[in-house]
Amino acid sequence: MSVSAASAGTGVFVLSLMSIPICYLFNSLIANSAQAFIFAGCSTVIIILSIAHFMFKKKAPADPLFYVYAVYAFFSVVNLIIGLEQDNIIDGFVTFYLRQANPHINTAHGHMISYWDGCVHYLMYLLMIAAITWGDSYRAIGLYWVGSFLMRAIVYILGSTVGKHGTEVNYFFLLHMLYISVSIWACFRIFSQPSTQEDELAEAEQKSLLHRPLDLLFIIYLVPAFAFCVFRGLVVLDCSSTWCQEYTQQYEPYLKDPTAYPKAQMLVGMLYSGPYYIITLYGLMVPGCEWMPDLTLVHSGALAQAQFTHICASLHTRTPFSYRVPAGGQPVFLLVNILYALMPQALCYRCLTRPAFFLRPTPDKKTD
Repeated sequence: MSVSAASAGTGVFVLSLMSIPICYLFNSLIANSAQAFIFAGCSTVIIILSIAHFMFKKKAPADPLFYVYAVYAFFSVVNLIIGLEQDNIIDGFVTFYLRQANPHINTAHGHMISYWDGCVHYLMYLLMIAAITWGDSYRAIGLYWVGSFLMRAIVYILGSTVGKHGTEVNYFFLLHMLYISVSIWACFRIFSQPSTQEDELAEAEQKSLLHRPLDLLFIIYLVPAFAFCVFRGLVVLDCSSTWCQEYTQQYEPYLKDPTAYPKAQMLVGMLYSGPYYIITLYGLMVPGCEWMPDLTLVHSGALAQAQFTHICASLHTRTPFSYRVPAGGQPVFLLVNILYALMPQALCYRCLTRPAFFLRPTPDKKTD
C-alpha cells in the first residue's frame, strides 16, 4: 500500500467529521424554508463529492464504492448528531431538519436507527474504506453491512407506508429512496466480489453431528429461534391465542405500536428469518454447503440491526408509556432478545473461522 492510498483513507475520516460544522452552519442559516433545506442537502452531497474528487483524484483507489462509502460516512456522522440532539445531549445542529423531516426520524424506531447508523454503520464504512485503500478484501464486512441495510430498508419502506404516518410521506421519503437505490447497487457490487475462503477440506470436519458438539448446540438453538420468530410474527398479525395476548401485555407491548415499524420488523423476521433457520439446519448437517458463511454474514447483520433497534425502542421514552416493556417483564424481555441477537453472531463466527465443513472437496481430493 502506498502512502497516498493511506492518506486517502485518512481524508475520508476527516471529511466525515466536517459534517459537524456543516450541520451547525446550515441549521443557523436555513430556518424558514423546507425547500431551501432540501437544496442545501443536495448541495452538500455535491460539495462532498467535489471535495473528495479534488482531494483523492490522484490518490483514491479505482473502486467506486470508495466514494459511496465516503459520502455514507459523512451522513452517518449526521445521523449520530440527529440522535444526540433528539436526546437533548446537544442542541442547534439539526433543529430545523427535525421539524421538517419524514416523521419516521422522530419515532423511537427512527431514533434508534440514527444511533445504529451513526455508530455501527460508520465503523463499517471506515473499515471498508481502510480495506479498499490497503487493497484487501472487504467482502465479509460488506455482506454484514448488506444484511443490516436490507433489514433497515425493508422495515422503513413498509412502516412508512402502512403505519399511522403513511399519509405524511413527503419528499424526504423520496430522497431516502435514492439512498436505497444506490445502496442496492452497492450490495450487488459486494456480492460480485470473489470469496476469500480457502479451497481445502479438513477431514476432521467430516465427523458426524454427534462428534461436532458446537454445531449440535447451534442446531438445538435454531429450533426455538424459528419458533420465536414465527410466534412474534403471529402476535403482530393479531393472533387471538391467549399466549400471544399475554406475551404482548407482559413482555412486548411495543409490538402493537401504531407506527407499524415493529410490526413490519416482526413480519420481515417471520418471512425471511424463518426460512433461514430451516436452511441453516440443513447446512449444519450436510457438508459442502458453500453458501453458509455468506448467508450467516447477511443474516447476522440483519438481526443485529433489528434486535438493537427493537430492544432500545421498546425501552426508550420516545415510545408511549403504554407500549413500553413493563418493569416486571424487563428481565425476561432482555434475556430472550439479547440471546436472540447474540446467537446468530456466534454462528456466523463459527462459519467464518472454521469453514472447512462447508467447502466441497476438490476433484483431486475426491480421487485420493
